[in-house]
Amino acid sequence: MKPVTVIGFLGSTLDAGKFDSGRWNKWRPSVSICMQQDLRVDRFILLHGTQHRRLAELIANDISDVSPETEVVPRLLDFDDAWDFEEVYGKLLDFARDFPFDPDVEDYLIHITTGTHVAQICLFLLTEARYLPGRLLQTQPQRGAPQPVGVWNSIDLDLSRYDSIATRFAETSAESTNFLKSGIETRNAGFNRLIEEIEQVAMRSRAPILLMGPTGAGKSQLARKIYELKKLRHQVSGPCVEVNCATLKGDSAMSALFGHRKGAFTGAVQDRPGLLKSADKGLLFLDEIGELGLDEQAMILRAIEEGRFLPVGSDSEAKSDFQLIAGTNRNLAEQVRAGNFRDDLFARLNLWTFALPGLSERREDIEPNLDYELERFAEREGSRVTFNKEAREQYLAFAESPGAQWQGNFRDLAASVTRMATLSTTGRIDTGAVALEIERLGTVWQADEGKADTIDFVLGSQRLAAIDPFNRVQLAFVIETCRACRSLSEAGRTLFAISRDLRKSTNDADRLRKYLARFDLEWSDIHPHPG
Repeated sequence: MKPVTVIGFLGSTLDAGKFDSGRWNKWRPSVSICMQQDLRVDRFILLHGTQHRRLAELIANDISDVSPETEVVPRLLDFDDAWDFEEVYGKLLDFARDFPFDPDVEDYLIHITTGTHVAQICLFLLTEARYLPGRLLQTQPQRGAPQPVGVWNSIDLDLSRYDSIATRFAETSAESTNFLKSGIETRNAGFNRLIEEIEQVAMRSRAPILLMGPTGAGKSQLARKIYELKKLRHQVSGPCVEVNCATLKGDSAMSALFGHRKGAFTGAVQDRPGLLKSADKGLLFLDEIGELGLDEQAMILRAIEEGRFLPVGSDSEAKSDFQLIAGTNRNLAEQVRAGNFRDDLFARLNLWTFALPGLSERREDIEPNLDYELERFAEREGSRVTFNKEAREQYLAFAESPGAQWQGNFRDLAASVTRMATLSTTGRIDTGAVALEIERLGTVWQADEGKADTIDFVLGSQRLAAIDPFNRVQLAFVIETCRACRSLSEAGRTLFAISRDLRKSTNDADRLRKYLARFDLEWSDIHPHPG
């Protein structure tokens, strides 16, 4: 067996008393450790303050009397305030870092019966974090007649050693991931691993989380579930504030995000706290964060890092302590290269980045999501609707087939189920209703493909209105050419076929990328299959 070293505080009250023969009838925790028949202590590191030096010497002598083989090593450790958690933890951490631990050679027991409650908590935390590489040691007097020996037990904080606790942790973790999936028994292995990782990060970190993925992949719903889970675990007390950054344009964006003071601009008739302030002590979900302007991005970065920002028209800063979850369907790395997104903000968001797959990449999850959407319909409408067997098989065969495009991802699926359930007044979706829905989806998807070739579909009416008619004609031709080409490079060669012959070196892809960036566009916004 390896030699055993005990580390513990001198008990200024429990170890003290009249030092006459009667002291041997009293339980004194530091002495009792060395009186146990089934515990050999080879070394005792006795921590104490200057004012208790004499008591430490007396206890060391008594330990030598009852256990001559035990080497008592008094260690001076003074605190200005023994109830100041920061001071006690800091000095104990310094002690742990300086102590020449060698777990391969000896075992360590960390005595947590003596010392202030603050000291006991700090010893626990440092042992749990393995700064003190040992087991916790607890002692207490025996019940009944007074006697000095008492009893002891040790606690190993490696929870994997305790089967029942490990099982409980596994069950709790499974419950958390199931919660994030809204109780849906998803079957896609990659997605399930992704959710497990998100659960671990969300529960153990307050750093920003970036959710990437196509529109309708479930970013907003997942962000709300993360908030609800953190609230259940008492990690947030404030609200969940959600905003689609694509709706924040122009001067109103600053006011909406950071608030304003009365009179800051025309129409500012009263103070406005802003979304960041509203999210204090809670969670802020900025969906489509790539749509924010560079000025707003700079202030968001400062708010994340310092918890402070300047409302419009204010001379004093506001404070807000929130966790940020950002969502985007854009490639932010590309946006950084194009100069549309700040590289320092992207670096801050990119610590925890999770890419949610679209529905077409999770076809095995369509069936459990089908049941989930029927349950949601029943909750909303107070009417339960189900498929008959043939209709369910018919719909799943279509939905899981490669031909089903699911351009809107889970939003498309939710809308599809809602339509079929609403039109099935008997409470049963039959094959006729399924056939009608399949036809409707095919028509919608075909129309969307045609719309995707148009400039107004790519830009949206609001952005299109900000472009001069002269530029619209040129941009429409560029978009049409891009849609007809397989890659950015091919589109660049086609568009610059004449001028490229007049130059010695060309980079047509870069030239086209910069042109599109003038209109806040990138290749993936135009082409369905980025090359």
